Amino acid sequence: MLETAYLEDLNAAQREAVTHGVTIDGRFDADPLLVIAGAGSGKTQALSHRAAHLILSGVDPRRILLLTFSRRAADEMSRRANGVVEAAMAARGRKGQGVTLTWAGTFHAMGARLLREHAEQLGLDSQFSILDRGDAADLLDVCRQSLDLGRGKTRFPRKDTCLGIYSQVVNRRDTLAAVLAARYPWCENHHDALKQLFAAYTERKLAQSALDYDDLLLFWAMMLESAELAEQVAGRFDHVLVDEYQDTNLLQAAILKRICPEGRGLCVVGDDAQAIYGFRAAEVANILGFANDYPGCRTVTLAQNYRSTNAILDAANALIGEATAGYKKDLFGTRGAGAMPRHVTVRDSVDEARYVVDRALERRETGVELKQQAVLFRNAHHANDVEIELIRRDIPFRKYGGLKFLEAAHVKDLLALLRLAENPRNEIAAHRVFQLVPGIGPGTARKTFEHLQAQNDSLTALETFRPGRGDRDAWQVLAGQLADAADSAWPGGIEPLARWYKTTLDERFEPPTTARAGDIDDLVRMAGQHADRAAFLTDLTLDPPSATGDHNDDADLDEDYLVLSTVHSAKGREWDSVYLLHVADGTFPSEYSADSDAALDEERRLMYVAFTRAKNALEVVSPLRYYVTEQHRHGDRHVYGATSRFLTPAVMQHFEAVTDGTVPAGGPQSGVAAGPRIDLAAGARALWQ
Repeated sequence: MLETAYLEDLNAAQREAVTHGVTIDGRFDADPLLVIAGAGSGKTQALSHRAAHLILSGVDPRRILLLTFSRRAADEMSRRANGVVEAAMAARGRKGQGVTLTWAGTFHAMGARLLREHAEQLGLDSQFSILDRGDAADLLDVCRQSLDLGRGKTRFPRKDTCLGIYSQVVNRRDTLAAVLAARYPWCENHHDALKQLFAAYTERKLAQSALDYDDLLLFWAMMLESAELAEQVAGRFDHVLVDEYQDTNLLQAAILKRICPEGRGLCVVGDDAQAIYGFRAAEVANILGFANDYPGCRTVTLAQNYRSTNAILDAANALIGEATAGYKKDLFGTRGAGAMPRHVTVRDSVDEARYVVDRALERRETGVELKQQAVLFRNAHHANDVEIELIRRDIPFRKYGGLKFLEAAHVKDLLALLRLAENPRNEIAAHRVFQLVPGIGPGTARKTFEHLQAQNDSLTALETFRPGRGDRDAWQVLAGQLADAADSAWPGGIEPLARWYKTTLDERFEPPTTARAGDIDDLVRMAGQHADRAAFLTDLTLDPPSATGDHNDDADLDEDYLVLSTVHSAKGREWDSVYLLHVADGTFPSEYSADSDAALDEERRLMYVAFTRAKNALEVVSPLRYYVTEQHRHGDRHVYGATSRFLTPAVMQHFEAVTDGTVPAGGPQSGVAAGPRIDLAAGARALWQ
């Protein structure tokens, strides 16, 4: 009989999810399981305990596939599962040997691993490079220029737009025509040219042994179209556990269907109310239609919330209750009623910033640290005035949702050096690396790459190339470093490259800062934690860590700082106090969602995510007037905010309505002092009459 003391910390619904399909004597009857896990309901605990319960019931941990959307989530669940197993083994009087979920990681990472293992059968080079989004867009641009697209009389989409179209076609498993009609109607006239571009892009990637993010899923799904290979992959696993199922796209759902065609051993966990990544091709219908896709599935709902007060949960339940579709669930808390959330009306975005900073400082005086408070916003520019106010008052802050680690130029430079050492056919890496030498521009870089190709992609051949206008001494140093790095035992090859590159930082970037050198040192340190260069580049590309590019450096100089974050970047996190900015129709929900019920539903779910990040205090702020940064036919302008359509009477009954002292009693216009009207336009015209 199993020792199950580790189940005592779980509530009844969690225990049902954890023990589903496992009988008391350790036998399995693993019908498909759908766990609808509300915000703050202990989803991670339930999924990690299920993995541990399976292992303690006799399942080989090597036969469990755990799929997540971040390496951090996979590591956390593996750590927790190991802790549960170790404690249970100790309770049985046995010493545990440590548990490793060898097949735990993101969809993309697991796809890359399987593609490398089966590379020979698939006609791939097992050492293929993985292009990040920036490099993929650059390669598309190279193809665009080689096809001479964009020189006609009509504007041709830029590289990032082209990559977005390509990605939507692949991940939505749809036709190019359908994607253009639904999401890029202004590009429909370029259908044939785009099709030609994507064909050239595909050929170029294959020639360079390079795959982009989308290829990792596309090729994995194509691999499983072979009945023999699908059987081989499925035969590796007895159980497949999937986190954040509401964020899967149609391609990922198809992969799961081919690994678990009948759903046996499949357990997916997610929350349809937190499906907010439709712009990345995530398909909420995957979780809403799971029971139809896997008949006989068991559905368990986790509704007990451990994060927020009941007052906050009541507001969140009222908001999501007005969605047009979704699983019915009312979150209930364990932490008491708490203070009613506040809806605060202010005059404009400047007063919004002043109000929020004042409130954050007030709470700090009551013992709530700044870093336990978060200012959330729909779009990054909505926080501009808050940033200015924080800088004016010399208050440190950390902002999420801005520049990502792999987008920082100095990080991309060093990674390009490593990618070229790993794969000399990587054209984008080569062009970036060659232009690190003073005097070498795009034209010389192209000739250098052609020289490399003519010499059978041997990096030692670079030393024989003579750049016409470039610094020849610097070129010889770089060429020698690359050749040595390619032949050096890992991770030794990265250190000389990093030392050389750090000598160029002050010349390449202004102003000088130690943060960039620190990022380079961090990369060298992380490299030592990987078995080889390919593994390091794969992990870093698919799941990059946070770094100084994600926030302002000043935050690290103080023991406390305020958190600023887009709502998308805030998902999965929590704070004591949350301030939600710019809640007005046209900003939240976004004006671009107004024509689609599905888009409006996703905007409502996004607001629900914002509400449920708060533990004890939630304040929703609505400026009467704010600045619109997008270009309009009359230029940039101020607009007057309309009440967000999501703040219905049913929702607002759960809020305390507050008017900030800056708002004039008669509405937004009454704050203008009475006096004579002066026709400035007429005066200006008179100058030229």
